[in-house]
Amino acid sequence: MAPVLQIEIASKAAFGYGPDQEEMGPYRCPWARQPSTFKAMHYLFSTFLLAVFWLLLSGYFTALLLSSGLLSVLLVVWFLRRMDRVDREPGTLYPTGRFLTYIAWLMGCVVKANIDLARRIWDPRLPIKPNWTRLETTVSTPLEKTIYAYSITLTPGTLTTDVHDNHFLIHALSQEGIDELREGEMERRIRRLGV
Repeated sequence: MAPVLQIEIASKAAFGYGPDQEEMGPYRCPWARQPSTFKAMHYLFSTFLLAVFWLLLSGYFTALLLSSGLLSVLLVVWFLRRMDRVDREPGTLYPTGRFLTYIAWLMGCVVKANIDLARRIWDPRLPIKPNWTRLETTVSTPLEKTIYAYSITLTPGTLTTDVHDNHFLIHALSQEGIDELREGEMERRIRRLGV
């Protein structure tokens, strides 16, 4: 069998299609079983949220900017739909009360870390000791890992450099940043989101 044909068969098998479709059956996932009205509502809700978010950030209501915003929103939703068709597992992170509370808490952490970083830069008595460390995690879903890794990276002074199943590799400018992550408050809050 030619290598190209083997790759094609392997990629079809990864998406639930094999040489014998009847034996393998369709790809089984919760998203595939949802009615089309549910999927349409998902994309309409995503479109609405993105449009409101764009309007809040923009603040301008001229025809050119509104049409640019609409085009941007439609393009993002089109990409979202294409990605959902490929992996058949849509990202469904909606702005619930818990999520908005987490964002507010994270912004507070970012402000505190900015102040700490500025003090470390200006005050020679406060040490900057860059280090790499392995941070054990209990987050399990891909979305939880993504939120956790991005939250660490958004916080000044820490950076997620690698994500594994049960740990992250973290670079920090001080040991205090690592110690704060090891306390686990950020991880507990992410697990409470239930994503």
